[in-house]
Amino acid sequence: MKIRYQLAASAVALTICSFSSAAFAQSTGSQDFEEEIVVSGTRANSGVGGVVAPDSTKAKAVLTQEFIERQVPGQTVNDIINQLPGVSFQNNDPFGSAGGKLTIRGFDNTRINQTFDGVPLNDSGNYALYSSQQLDSELIEQVNVNLGSTDVDSPTAAASGSTINYRTRTPGEDFGVKMVGSAGDFSFFRIFGMVDTGVFTPWGTKAFFSASSSTNDTVFGNQDRPAFDAVAGVSAARAAIRSRTGGINKQQYNAKIYQPIGGDGDFITVAGHYNQNRNNFFGSVPLRNVQSVATNFVPNIFPQSRADRDYGIAICQTNSDARPNLADIANTCGSAFDERFNPSNTGNIRVNSKFTIAEGLVLTIDPSFQYVKANGGGTVVGQEVRRDVNGSGGNANCNTTANGAAVSCQTGYIGGVPYFGRDLNGDGDLLDTVRVLAPSQTQTNRYGLIAGVRYDINESNTIRAFYSYERARHRQTGETNFINSDGSPLDVFPINDPLADVGSNVLQKRDRRSIALLNLFGAEYRGEFDALTIQVGGSYKMFKRDLTNNCATSSVTGFVECFGTNTSGLAAYLAVNPTVTVGPGVTAPLQGPQQRIRKYNKFTPNVGLTFDVNADTTVFANYSKGVQVPGTDNLYNAFFFPDATPSARPTPETTDNFDAGLRFRTGTLQAQLGGWYTIFNDRLASSFDPETERNVYRNLGRVDKYGIDASISVKPIPEVTLYTFASYLKSDIKDNVQNGVCTAVSATCAAVGNPIFALTAGKRESGSPTYTFGGRAQAQLGPLELGVQVKRTGPRYVNDQNTPIFQTVNGVANTIAYGAKAPAYTLVDLDARISLDWAGLGDKTYFQFNVSNLFDKLYVGGFDGQLANNSVPNVNIGSPRTLIGSLVVGF
Repeated sequence: MKIRYQLAASAVALTICSFSSAAFAQSTGSQDFEEEIVVSGTRANSGVGGVVAPDSTKAKAVLTQEFIERQVPGQTVNDIINQLPGVSFQNNDPFGSAGGKLTIRGFDNTRINQTFDGVPLNDSGNYALYSSQQLDSELIEQVNVNLGSTDVDSPTAAASGSTINYRTRTPGEDFGVKMVGSAGDFSFFRIFGMVDTGVFTPWGTKAFFSASSSTNDTVFGNQDRPAFDAVAGVSAARAAIRSRTGGINKQQYNAKIYQPIGGDGDFITVAGHYNQNRNNFFGSVPLRNVQSVATNFVPNIFPQSRADRDYGIAICQTNSDARPNLADIANTCGSAFDERFNPSNTGNIRVNSKFTIAEGLVLTIDPSFQYVKANGGGTVVGQEVRRDVNGSGGNANCNTTANGAAVSCQTGYIGGVPYFGRDLNGDGDLLDTVRVLAPSQTQTNRYGLIAGVRYDINESNTIRAFYSYERARHRQTGETNFINSDGSPLDVFPINDPLADVGSNVLQKRDRRSIALLNLFGAEYRGEFDALTIQVGGSYKMFKRDLTNNCATSSVTGFVECFGTNTSGLAAYLAVNPTVTVGPGVTAPLQGPQQRIRKYNKFTPNVGLTFDVNADTTVFANYSKGVQVPGTDNLYNAFFFPDATPSARPTPETTDNFDAGLRFRTGTLQAQLGGWYTIFNDRLASSFDPETERNVYRNLGRVDKYGIDASISVKPIPEVTLYTFASYLKSDIKDNVQNGVCTAVSATCAAVGNPIFALTAGKRESGSPTYTFGGRAQAQLGPLELGVQVKRTGPRYVNDQNTPIFQTVNGVANTIAYGAKAPAYTLVDLDARISLDWAGLGDKTYFQFNVSNLFDKLYVGGFDGQLANNSVPNVNIGSPRTLIGSLVVGF
């Protein structure tokens, strides 16, 4: 029989808590509700080798610090969970500082709800996850993954799929210090330091403070190439390119204060987090095996060998002299993708609290605040001249003083180009073009709250009610600023000091303000009837999107024409461009600046059970419903259509998720086998173009997904731990998807306006592996510990039609540019640790050596799937072999 255990605020109790099933949920309320310790099986709750199969109604897997600390120090948690069944992650670099692509059971990162001490981390606009901005791995007590469902009180609009929850360690009872210094390939250098205060008040208050800093060169894009041998001044050119491609510089600061209250396990914690990234993009290339345009440096095909992946970028053209009364041409420095900076400042303040109001009655309250300031870099060629908005005579009409004042000659960000109407380079004329920094800027202020009340009706029956709130103010702009002659920015954030036109109007390529609001009410019941435990819950989610677009929307991909405070320019543009084409022979009024409000309400049930076959074996089953409302990019793209039309109102995506399986848990063996089935409705898919920074969306209709996940972790003897896992995934798109309309009569188009369909019915979704499997072995030989882990990632279709990519290459039509699948690949990592306790430095001091991608496998990294089979997606080159050594000192 299961006995509820109220935790005391003692060191022993806290240790037990850290391994109990209570730690395997996200919010304090969810933890408290699931706080069960099976007295006869406490050792099973601690897992084997840092891998836990928790006693839950959901298909769930957990990694503890025991597993995490064997990985590369500072590694992103999203790469660490790549050793779990159902998870697939392609890391853009070996250190976790440059992003990556994550899927779980085929759910991409925008459908995976990730939380940090209960705080949702998905972007409040497009729901993306940013793996380079995660918590320092030394501070993660454990990370748990709901493979196919979310917690019932999840305060997120991105919850159609899986959930990743990770929790910060609790400050230690005693004073302590931990320092980590790491160095490795690509000039990698990282330091991490943490101080535990220990208990420092009569009331049991304790805290920790930590900081880290890491730097490294970009992995690709800054290597010498033979083509440089023919270039005069090779060393100067090489130095200039390294300056332009920069590198990666990351720093992070964390703190947490823990205050126990009374003897019932009540507490309040207040924690803060700040992360700053300054890094370049790199390693993104077209997925094709045939080259259509000859290039000396940046490849326009996927590397065909390991040597080919170490590419360089072209020496840029510098035109630094400003010449009066002559048309100066903009520099090319700063235009390459690998020269783009990707800066971000992110931070949060988190409070977790638990209060026992009366016997069996518990209140939990978790408020939070998050801040984001980030952009994706990029440059544009700015124009000193005004723009002729009627398009009849070209911009030459606006070059003269007489015509420049004409109504049709306006300043603004028009057709993707800023027209300033003023001298930018100081040569006294308006004849020049000047390259300027022009990223897509995002700033977010986000407030959240999860509150709940749990009541024990009796020993076997418990209920809780909860409320979740979130309000995110999401400001998306596109200011410009000058760059240095080598293409590097004066300030990575142009918003700090933006350029204005001749009329002091700040020019932006986008200008929108969004308020994302969520109110969630729910309840949950748990009943324990001898061997059977059931959980029945649900939540009613009320989403509101308040959208304000200050620009005119001129294309279905969200392209906009922006005039800032130049209202006369906007009026002139709308007057001569009153309509847009929305289909063959069909026009609609051009949608100017406006506000739209969208509301989406949905009830999402969550039902599950466990049945104890015996003391070690449990059967589990779960059903959950997920919902994902359209993101801001999709909603703003829909501004292209008149407000009252169906196309202007994208529908939410919903999922029905079914899980069932079997667990076996002892102190030396943890095993889990499960099958799952997910039904998608209005499955929305998007593909991102990094050059235009546009998302193209497609509705795949209904998609059914199903598969099997399995894992086993065993410790046959105390010195050896073995772990293996495997997954199989199948998806089935039910219908052909329209991807265009006939614009002319042809053999395939009977009439203008007829729909054109992509043949997707019965095909798999692209971008996700069909299978994964792998494992880890770890052994201790005296002071030496050795570990090896392997992961096999199956093939991934490159488009939803499951066909090769066809293109016209060098004049030959229907050339196969790339096959139907990115091939499977296998990665092997090694780690070794030697304790320095023998040298009198204590058992917390050791040297650790990590090798990632031991055999230096060349593989296709992360990419978005796509619908079309005649366009080439950009993909990341898989991260190469990397050696890292770390000295860890603790006392």
